[in-house]
Amino acid sequence: MTTVYPFNFHVGPLNVTGYGIMMMVAFLMGGWLMDRDLRERGLRHEYAADMTVAAVIGGILGAKLWFVAATGDFNSLFSRGGLVWYGGFLGGFLVVLLNGRRLGVPTRWTMEIGAPALAAAYALGRIGCFMVGDDYGVPSSLPWSVKFPQGLPPTTAAALAHDFRIPIPAGVSPETVLAVHPTQLYETIAMIGVFMLLWRLRRHGRGTGWLFGLYLVLAGLERFTVEFVRAKEDRLFGNVTLAQLVALVIVLGGAYLMARSKQTAPLDPGPYLSRTEPAKPK
Repeated sequence: MTTVYPFNFHVGPLNVTGYGIMMMVAFLMGGWLMDRDLRERGLRHEYAADMTVAAVIGGILGAKLWFVAATGDFNSLFSRGGLVWYGGFLGGFLVVLLNGRRLGVPTRWTMEIGAPALAAAYALGRIGCFMVGDDYGVPSSLPWSVKFPQGLPPTTAAALAHDFRIPIPAGVSPETVLAVHPTQLYETIAMIGVFMLLWRLRRHGRGTGWLFGLYLVLAGLERFTVEFVRAKEDRLFGNVTLAQLVALVIVLGGAYLMARSKQTAPLDPGPYLSRTEPAKPK
């Protein structure tokens, strides 16, 4: 078993955290992957930067608003924490699509280009969660279990019982730091696999948007599965969490998009992506 302490340091008054570093790396990696894909397709690669900026704005705003809606903590809007992935995904997705529509890019092309990058960015983002001791799993005695004595919250018996309603065995002191499943790394490994598959299938020959549907199915199944060993307080009935219900909706939406796209011909990318728009007057 391993003990992990938060990775952070100060540069003057600025507190730099592992989560913040990995979030930045995730956005940059996603933008680079989209840029490379567009170049290989012979399309306007500058659209990758447009998508990345829109994803940053929409993703952070959506993640904050989802957290506020779930907790009622309006102060979190102005704090470094309080980010929920599903909110970030929906917020970033909507802003990226709206920006694409503004530029005249077909929605299905935006989704097609973004699918592999989303998987890679998510995998990197989860490493950031691991580096600050957030979003970990339930107590475990497996050899690769991890202790987060300064996690968010710490994996002490008292914190796990109070914040996640996890039953603590009799005789265990409330101050005892327990080892838990490193679910952040489980998700990183799973989504790296998803990224590799999506990247390989970019020339799938099906209708435009099919790749994004496959991403939704795989990402939803991954999140649904890992939730069984996540330390969560939002279990609705039995062992089912709110995130799992959302994941099932995502899987169904992805399956529908795959079925619909499979029956359609590849979509024309439009004048902006194909660089055929009229020249702007000087």
